[in-house]
Formats: sequence, structure tokens, C-alpha cells
Amino acid sequence: MNVDEERFLGVALEMLQNGDWFIPHRAGEIYGDKPPLFMWTVALFTVLSGLPKVALYLPGLLSAATITAVLYDLGRRLWNRRVGRIAALLFLATYQSYSILRTGQIDSFLCLWVALGFYGLIRHLLLGPAWGWFHAGCVAMGLGIISKGVGFLPALMLLPYAWAVHRRWSGVALMPGQGWRWVLGLVCVLGGCAFWLLPLLASIAHGGGAAELAYLNEILLRQTAARYTNAWDHREPFWYFFSSVIPKYWLPLLLVLPWTIPAWRRQLRKHDGRFLVLLGWVALVLLFFSLSSGKRKLYIFPALPGLVLAIAPLLPWLLGRWFRGHATWRKMFIILTVVWFSLWFLRGVVEPFKEGRNPHETLMAEAAEVTGGAELALVQWREGHWLFARQPIVHFGFARSTTENALFWMRQHPGTFALLPETGLQRCFDVGKARKLGDTSRARWYVVGGDADNRKCEAAAPDQVYRFAWSHGLGRTSR
Repeated sequence: MNVDEERFLGVALEMLQNGDWFIPHRAGEIYGDKPPLFMWTVALFTVLSGLPKVALYLPGLLSAATITAVLYDLGRRLWNRRVGRIAALLFLATYQSYSILRTGQIDSFLCLWVALGFYGLIRHLLLGPAWGWFHAGCVAMGLGIISKGVGFLPALMLLPYAWAVHRRWSGVALMPGQGWRWVLGLVCVLGGCAFWLLPLLASIAHGGGAAELAYLNEILLRQTAARYTNAWDHREPFWYFFSSVIPKYWLPLLLVLPWTIPAWRRQLRKHDGRFLVLLGWVALVLLFFSLSSGKRKLYIFPALPGLVLAIAPLLPWLLGRWFRGHATWRKMFIILTVVWFSLWFLRGVVEPFKEGRNPHETLMAEAAEVTGGAELALVQWREGHWLFARQPIVHFGFARSTTENALFWMRQHPGTFALLPETGLQRCFDVGKARKLGDTSRARWYVVGGDADNRKCEAAAPDQVYRFAWSHGLGRTSR
């Protein structure tokens, strides 16, 4: 598991333990970075399967199956069954599909709602009128927003659609005089959001304190508009996706662009609204994320289904042009295709065995053994320390726990211990009395008891103390 996966699984398990479903917590402290829908889903799959480490990845599997089915069905309806099969296979063959959907992260789950929103709007805008599908797609966008704020992305499709309607292009559905139904779509989006926001607001109104109000401000403002306009992490230049992400993660689709771009141009000259809506949407998604100051390689993944659908109907023509009269080349292409898919499958089987046991799990098992299960103060900790803890833990805020805070706690509570990285050890503790546990990707970790206090540091009283213990956490169930 990576750090995001440890965090989301931990939040889901803590929800199951404390019963607080509307405000996520991380080791007793409110976790305000993301809405809770993904964590709800992981918790549900945990209850159904009894296997938390499997449940974490089931939302991504559900998303992968849904997007593949969506692309097949839309390709079939917009063109024919062959195009539908090609679209599904192109999506599964693309490196970014494997890279994103194999993970237990919110973005793999967000794609489920974006795909359903995309499907509902395409059924309406290109194959409609189909107001029921449009409104269902709008509800899916609302649920996508409470998974991660950008769940509204399919709505960007309305801009190229409006242009195609205005210019009377072919392949788009005309729906004059239906203003109230378009407005109802916005109501459906808000209804999807209300699935979480209304209970959250009600719970805060009936007993919420300053921490809950701070969470509301964090999740509705800072983590959305503020993060988009002035990101504090992953800052990249405007061209980042075009120079560092697309050339690698959209393979093998990029290999056909020298032929598909001229073909797209010909289709647009024919005023084919299907290609205008699909390509326009892809361009708008790329522009939307490129304008943000914060960028990660996974952000543009929602645009991939639109690109796949724009390539799929051209591929039979392209392959026929390439292989006409070259039976040997056709066979080589089939072999390369089989090898490509086989390598993804093989990597998916081998990778978990190659990575081995989570280092935090090993480290926290040893910490419990060394300390006899006594209370353990965490300093500069990561989510894996909390997720795999086998003993009661105490911390002073995820981003605020310092060595001086732990020292203060240990002096006030004899018999407790602290887990801290090597960088914070020598200043306040006798290294000879510290017990080295092991390394993770970020630090070398030590356990110290009160006898290791060198009395050279001035202890600092923490502003807030959080105490937490798993009743049925991963650490306890894996003994």
C-alpha cells in the first residue's frame, strides 16, 4: 500500500469503529482533505468481505468494469458493435487505466461517477433526447463531487454540444424549449451532493463545535477552490500534462495520433457532432486541469474515455490501411496485442508478491513487542503507523506532533514510549538507550522510553492530545 491507500483504509476502518460517518477521522483527529463517499464504500466492502485489504481495491475494480461496459455500449450505440469492442479494449490497453484502477485511491473511485455521468450525458446529447439518462448522469456527477470535488467534469461536455447545436451539426440531439428540464439537471447534481452534505450540516447544527465548523470550511472551500487556484502541493507548469504525463500514460493511444488527427479534421469538416463533443470534452478537461497550479499525473484520467471513443471508430479504417496486402504484419500486430495484455496481467499478478509485506506493519508489530503493548506517542508519523498499530497510540496532530510534545507526554505519563524518526532522536534522547526498529521509505524509526530522556530538551505542552486504539484493526487481526 502507498500512503494514500493506508490513509483511506484507515479512515474507513475508523468509521466502522467509531460510527461517525459524516466527518472522517484519522486516529481521532478530523481528516478534512476529502469527502467521505470513497471511505464509505471501502467500509461497506469491508463488512461484506471481512477482508479490509481486499475491500480497499474493490471500488477500483468496480470502476474498471463499469467504464469498460460504458465504452462498449456507447461505441455500439454511436457506431456499431465492432467499434464498441475496440473502445473497450483500447481503454483496457492504455497504461493509465492500469496505473489508476489498480490502486485503492479516491481517483480510481471518482472515475466510476465520471463514467456514469459521461454515459448519461452522451445518451442524451448524442443519442437522445433521453432526459432520464441526462438526469441520472447529473446525479452521478453529484455523487462524484462528494467523492472528489471534480466529479462535475462531464458537464463540460455541454459547451461543445451547445456549439454543435448552434451550428446545426449532425449527430447531436436537438431539444428546443426544454429549459426547465435542463434546470432540473442542476437540481439532480445538488441532490447527489445532498446525499452527504445535508446530514453533515444537520449533524453540525445539532452539536457541532469549532473543529466541525473548521472541517466544513476546509472541505467546501480550501480543498476545492483554494486548492485549484493556489495549490500548496504538486505545483507544476501549465504544460506538465503534455510534456510529462500524456507521452507515457496515454500509450499506446498516442501511437495512432499521426493518423487519427487528420481523420478527426476530416470528420469535423463534415460537421460530425459526435467527434466535436467527444474531442471538445477531452480538450476542456485537459485545459481545466492545466490551468490549475497543482497537478498530478492521475488528474487527467477522466478525459481518457472520451479520447478512446474518438479513436475507436477510426481504428478499423486505420488497420485496414496499414495491413492491406501485408498478412505478416497483421499477424505481428495480433501477437503484439496479445503480448501487451499478457504483460499487464502478469505484472498485476507478480507485483503484490514482489512488494512483500507493508513495512509499517512489520515496524508496528515490533514496536508492540518492544514496549509490551504500552501507550505509544507518535512523532512525525505516517498513516501506516496508525493503521497497523497494535497498541494504544497518542499523538498531537498529524502535522504538528513534535519530539518536544512527546517528551512532555512521557514525563507526565511514566511507563509510556515514543516512536520517532532518527532526525528527532539525538537532540532529546540518549541514542544508546533507543531501540532501532527499522526503515520505511521516509525515515529510520526508533522507540524510546522515559529512561532515554537526556534532559537536554525543554518539553513543550501540546495544544491538543489525541488518544486512539483499534478494537479490531489490521494490526490486531494480523497477529
